[in-house]
Amino acid sequence: MSEKIKLIVAYDGSAYVGWQLQPNGVSIQQCVEQALLQLSGEQIRVHSSGRTDARVHARGMVCHFITNRMLPLAAWREGLNRFLPEDIAVRAAEKVPEDFHARYSATGKHYRYTLLRDPSRSPLERRTSWRIKAPLDLDVMKEACAVLTGVHDFTAFRSAGCSSPAPQKNIYAITLTEVDALLYVDVYGSGFLRHMVRMMVGTLVEIGRGRRSVETLRLMLEDPASAPAAITAPPQGLCLMCVDYGACQSA
Repeated sequence: MSEKIKLIVAYDGSAYVGWQLQPNGVSIQQCVEQALLQLSGEQIRVHSSGRTDARVHARGMVCHFITNRMLPLAAWREGLNRFLPEDIAVRAAEKVPEDFHARYSATGKHYRYTLLRDPSRSPLERRTSWRIKAPLDLDVMKEACAVLTGVHDFTAFRSAGCSSPAPQKNIYAITLTEVDALLYVDVYGSGFLRHMVRMMVGTLVEIGRGRRSVETLRLMLEDPASAPAAITAPPQGLCLMCVDYGACQSA
């Protein structure tokens, strides 16, 4: 008899090549699977809700696995955390039905990108934000956020090697929140292309700096072949907050 277990995993991605197994370095998936082997004695493959790139973080990455070990849910959570490095933690574990899939059952995702608006560098924020020295026009950035919201062809915000079969995505909302020197860009959507959020944020920053117009952004959505390329924000400011299966759990 087997069980399907869903995990919510948080991590500081600074030291890793990303979520997915890679031949050129240590990944989050590798660490989780090694911890599962140490805890259960089984060679277990975990299936995630998606990928995050090198130096990208997560508060709510979701993955699932099938096991023949009948352990209490608290044992999966606490046991795995005993074997995981300090920069990776299982936040929750739960049993899920056989038809649940971390990726294909998801209905949406919430990403947060953190900008540090400060002329001086911050040792405490350097791994989790992108420092912007010049002032940003938040009003025009909010106008640009409204343009990005809705169903669009996001080909202009898709990097090489993206495996998604279609560039059409539905962005439910983009919000800007100021907390002292930090500016949070929260993006909620049905799904995302490779580097899409980072390219959206990079372009929003260019607009906020006055280097691009909102009209240029509209052109990028309507005619990407003739529009300027998107600017890709650096990875360390990005965090996967929540994968939605009906209600986000990224408190």
